[in-house]
Amino acid sequence: MQPFVSIIIPSKNEKKFILRCLGSITENDYPKDKMEILVVDGMSRDGTRELVKEYSAKYSFIKILDNPREIKAPALNKGIKEARGEVIMIMDAHSFYKKDYISRCIQYLKKYKADNVGGVIKTVPAEKTIIAEAIAISLSHPFGTGGAYFRTGSKKIRWVDTVFGGCYKKEVFKKIGLFNENLIRSQDMEFNLRLKRAGGRILLVPEIRAFYYPSSNFEDFFVHNFQDGVWSVYILKFIKKPLRLRHYLPLIFVLTLPLNIWLYIPVVCYFSLRIALREKDLRYLFLMPIVFADRHIGYGLGSIWGIIKLLRG
Repeated sequence: MQPFVSIIIPSKNEKKFILRCLGSITENDYPKDKMEILVVDGMSRDGTRELVKEYSAKYSFIKILDNPREIKAPALNKGIKEARGEVIMIMDAHSFYKKDYISRCIQYLKKYKADNVGGVIKTVPAEKTIIAEAIAISLSHPFGTGGAYFRTGSKKIRWVDTVFGGCYKKEVFKKIGLFNENLIRSQDMEFNLRLKRAGGRILLVPEIRAFYYPSSNFEDFFVHNFQDGVWSVYILKFIKKPLRLRHYLPLIFVLTLPLNIWLYIPVVCYFSLRIALREKDLRYLFLMPIVFADRHIGYGLGSIWGIIKLLRG
């Protein structure tokens, strides 16, 4: 018998993506009488709310909730408190999902007796530009992501430290609590870290697929990486142990940049050349070094700012 599933989608100003997201979920092969979709909106001002309300008129199981605090962790917690399901799925408004996404998550949650199940995300360009394409490629490449399996993919099912989104047993939240509302970013990593320390198990299944739209220009990409870097370090104000080493490699890279620049340049050129040959487009040979540097330096500088914030209290 299939469990009732509550799907929680935090959103804020997602007019460009929310209908693609909702459409991919309602087209999933999971029984509609066994699900509810809770869009927890951070008081969007771009028309997102109106689009959701119009779309939900066709589906009685879609509901929009208000998130006056406008950040993700309170949105997730509000959704969890409102959820009626015995399974909680976190989905991203900036993404769309394969037709069997929900059923596969439920299948493997049962089969492996996991506490959280997720799959692999494929980054797809948000715009039809070569820069947007290059940014999307960098976020699926080990040199750009530090080897996170949910980004680079995996050839086999494996136990991991975190996944994209996540399909949780509701009892998990009763056992270890909700998401940390002090965190503007990294709340998912902190929660999964807490889950693992409590003996929980997180499963990555390669055949579970989602598609994610990243930033599409250098400036927005840099800002996003900078903020990720800040919260990879500033999170230490709220947790006692650091994240995985891969989250701090950009910090080490930036701090030692005068020493390692001559190593970095040939390495980044090597990977850029391979990407250019794979894509059969030499423009990537010149674009990818900029994108990778945007990723690494932005994240590293953000981490330095995170340290400063910690020291300033």
